[in-house]
Amino acid sequence: MMISVNLRPGTKRGKSGGASLAASLDRFKAIGSAVKDPIRLVAVVAWIGVAGFLGYTFMRTGSQLNELEPRLVSARAEHRRFQDFLQQKHKEELVRDSILSQIQTIQQVDGDRYVWPHIMDEVARALPPFTWLVNLSFVAAPPVPLSADTAKVEKAPPPVQVQLTGRTVDIQGYTRLMRQLEDSPWLGNVTAVSANTVVEQGRAVTAFVLNITYNKPPVDRVQTVPVAESVVR
Repeated sequence: MMISVNLRPGTKRGKSGGASLAASLDRFKAIGSAVKDPIRLVAVVAWIGVAGFLGYTFMRTGSQLNELEPRLVSARAEHRRFQDFLQQKHKEELVRDSILSQIQTIQQVDGDRYVWPHIMDEVARALPPFTWLVNLSFVAAPPVPLSADTAKVEKAPPPVQVQLTGRTVDIQGYTRLMRQLEDSPWLGNVTAVSANTVVEQGRAVTAFVLNITYNKPPVDRVQTVPVAESVVR
């Protein structure tokens, strides 16, 4: 042990750099001598490093989780709104399908109910002046022979055909009647069966017979009016 004497009383003696370095080396040697097992020292340092890394990772993960929490809440709210939209859309589609089914059923029931009113209305509209009707009757379609193959196939009902018998004092009225019947959206396939000159009540007139087929026009060409409104008018 060395003893240092201060020759200048009242002044503090500063420590030299060499003494400080020596003291540091002595403390390091003391620590090294205290730890006799270097493997244990490495394990302690490794555990300290792992603990520091885990702490840093935990803090960083917590920070990222706090940043993602508002986005998660917004995504959940958007998901609920989307689910509500899908449920509402599904309900509207069910209502639409129900309405379409009811409309289709009504159209099937009423499809052939007003066949004759349409035929008579179109024939009356197509009649030119000085031309009148004698008879308007239904023409039955010829029976179709059934075979083993055709019996299994469900066929559509045959079209409605009518036969029109009339008189005219003007041959041009006869041709005009055929042309106007062909222009009707409800009628078609106007075929002349016969046209002869006959004498009725002392006057020569043209007696004609026409075959006409009833056709269902496209939906966009049909104009419907509510029953209550048509009655009021």
